[in-house]
Amino acid sequence: MTRDMETDPFNISMRKFLKQVGVTSQQAIEKAVEQKGLKGKGRLKVKAVITSEAAGLQHVVEGEIDLG
Repeated sequence: MTRDMETDPFNISMRKFLKQVGVTSQQAIEKAVEQKGLKGKGRLKVKAVITSEAAGLQHVVEGEIDLG
């Protein structure tokens, strides 16, 4: 019997973690941009790193955010 992805504990837990990463990261970036007065000043280079020693994981995502 296979589990539906929507009810699989691994997928549920991973989605919860990724939602937390997304929400808290957005808040941190918004706060930093506001504190430095960067809104409307070009682009902001960003890098996100997710690591797990147990899984031997180091995942890096780099990009730019348009500051308007």
